[in-house]
Amino acid sequence: MVVGYAKQETIDPLKSLGRYVGFGAAGGICIGIGVLLVTMSLLRGLQTINAINETDRLHGGTWSWVPYLGALALLVVATGAALMAAKRGGDKRRN
Repeated sequence: MVVGYAKQETIDPLKSLGRYVGFGAAGGICIGIGVLLVTMSLLRGLQTINAINETDRLHGGTWSWVPYLGALALLVVATGAALMAAKRGGDKRRN
């Protein structure tokens, strides 16, 4: 009886915790891949704008760095939003 109680109170919660961590890690990986793909598509889309990247010059125009700045800005905003959501989500669960 004591062994069953100890198992119920220690091993079973650890199994459910492992499942919770596994789904969280899988979700984090999927979100990371999605953000990466959206960032790459934004970068490629900005690179096709002729006003930014003049294709008649050998190495592009003087504004050829702008698409990279736009992609970096998207990543900074996404990271900030994720950090704010994580910070706010922890307080919400405690109440």
